[in-house]
Formats: sequence, C-alpha cells, structure tokens
Amino acid sequence: MSAEVIAAELGLDLYTVNLATVVDKYVGETEKNLERIFTEAAGVNGVLLFDEADAIFGKRSEVRDAHDRYANIESAYLLQRMETCDGIAILATNLRANLDEAFTRRIDVVVDFPLPDEGLRLALWDRCLGSAAPRGSDLDLRFLATAFELAGGHIRSAAVTAAYLAAEVGRPLRMEDLVGAVAREYRKLGRLCLDREFGPHLALATGGTARQNHEE
Repeated sequence: MSAEVIAAELGLDLYTVNLATVVDKYVGETEKNLERIFTEAAGVNGVLLFDEADAIFGKRSEVRDAHDRYANIESAYLLQRMETCDGIAILATNLRANLDEAFTRRIDVVVDFPLPDEGLRLALWDRCLGSAAPRGSDLDLRFLATAFELAGGHIRSAAVTAAYLAAEVGRPLRMEDLVGAVAREYRKLGRLCLDREFGPHLALATGGTARQNHEE
C-alpha cells in the first residue's frame, strides 16, 4: 500500500515483480528475467516493487556446491544491477534480518512498520469496519484494541470475516462476530485463545472457533 502511495505521489506507474515468474531453476535464466524487468521499468520510468524481497535479496552463503555458487552469482548480479538502476526500486519484507548486508548498504531509505499501538488499533478497527455496515449496540472496539495486539492486516481480515458472519444471518455486527473473527486470526497465527486476552468474551471466541470447525 505504501508503494502504491509513493508511485501515485510521483505520478508513476507501479510494477509489482512476481518472483514466481522471475526465479528460474536453470542457470542464468533468473538474471535474464531480472534484466528484462529492470530494462522495461527504465523504459517506462516506473516504480519497481519487490514483495517478499528476501527471496532473491537474501544473504549469500558459503559455497558448498554448485547451487550455492550460482545463487551467489545471482546475488552479485543483483548488487551490480541495483547500483546502475536509475529509477526507484522498493523492497518489502517481513524478514529484514535475512537481507544481505550488501543490499542493505545500497538502500537509501529504510522504513520500519512496527505493530500499531492501542490507539492506532482502535482507529484501524473503526476504519476497517467502515460506516456502511450496521453495528450492534454491544460492540466494544476499545476492548478489541486493548486486548488484542494485532497488525493492521489481521485487523482488516477479522473485520471482513465478522462482516460476512453478520451478513450471513442478516443482522448488525455484534461482538460475537468480531471476537469469533479474532479467534480465527489467532488460529491462523498459531496462537491460543487465552482468558487473559479474551476475558469475558472467551466463550464467544470458543464458540466462533467451534462454528468454524463445524463449517469446515
């Protein structure tokens, strides 16, 4: 989303690089694919976005076999190509520690997106639920923001899930929908629904999870 904003502010097109179509098992093909991308981006003066960048900008390793040797060659090519790139390339990753330090030194600006604090989580819950969906009188967004330390993406996912649950039975959003949706996010994250977090709504969380299991 930030990359989209940057491109829009600059009046440039944003090109998201699909790494699945770039990385090739055959020697030299990955470099050729990347060269085409850099060349085309330069021709249209666009912004390049490498999502999950650690997949190709990862740390170089000791050479133990031919695979390691060619992987390091790809990294060396990328380093050289980044040096000569006149446009804007944005690397996005959740695993910054996995990026090769040589790439990090060539990055002009590093932007960190920490987990939102309680105030931001409250704003995110309110924004993600929007103004169109009817809200029940028992909604307690302050509790959700205080109890659950979730990233913005998980809050959005929970809000969408809760909206579907309410729409399915044709009624306004209730606390049970939101807590049940949070429980689903916890399940995806591999986290347990604990009393100290869910508090008086733990039964709703358990019921939401049980409902999901029934649907599956």
